[in-house]
Amino acid sequence: MSIVNRVFVVDDDEAVRDSLTMLLEASGHVVQAFPDAKSFLDYCSSSTLGCIILDVDMPDMDGPTLQEELIRRNFRLPIIFLSGKASIPVTVRTIKAGAMDFLTKPVDGLVLLEHIHKALKQCSILQKHTEDLHHASSRLETLTSREHEVMVLIVEGLTSKEIAQRLAISYRTVEIHRAHVMQKTSSSNLMDLAHLAEFLKVI
Repeated sequence: MSIVNRVFVVDDDEAVRDSLTMLLEASGHVVQAFPDAKSFLDYCSSSTLGCIILDVDMPDMDGPTLQEELIRRNFRLPIIFLSGKASIPVTVRTIKAGAMDFLTKPVDGLVLLEHIHKALKQCSILQKHTEDLHHASSRLETLTSREHEVMVLIVEGLTSKEIAQRLAISYRTVEIHRAHVMQKTSSSNLMDLAHLAEFLKVI
């Protein structure tokens, strides 16, 4: 699993951006700072990796609204919120929406670094899951429509004879399809195939 080390600071206060950038760079992180939500959205893409230190109160688009927009775009970056005047409703709203933490300014540097470490670890885990999902999906894409049908029935527990009856094809044809399915999905046994199907929610 590759280690993600990039931190994005989104805060309209220049002094806060500068101090956080100095702290994070001194601890070995790669930092990019943005003065508002729009500039970060213009930069961000589905392949962007890292975690966000996000101010709550910003003009035009505040932190929670940016979080909602990132979710809408399916950009799953771990978020650590910073606020000078945290309110319970806003805290609950952002945590329910998936924020990792909600910290109050001024935040202790060591505490922030600890939370960033957890967030970046989570990003690395999410990245590996995405890569695994893509790899598994690409294996299934090599199956023909008939092989896919046979795979689903295999995972459901049907025997080759039962599959032949269900699909109105010969037993030997089922066996050929079964061999192709196992080969193309790199499955050495039924359990491997079942795990792959479950991972991709095929059934």
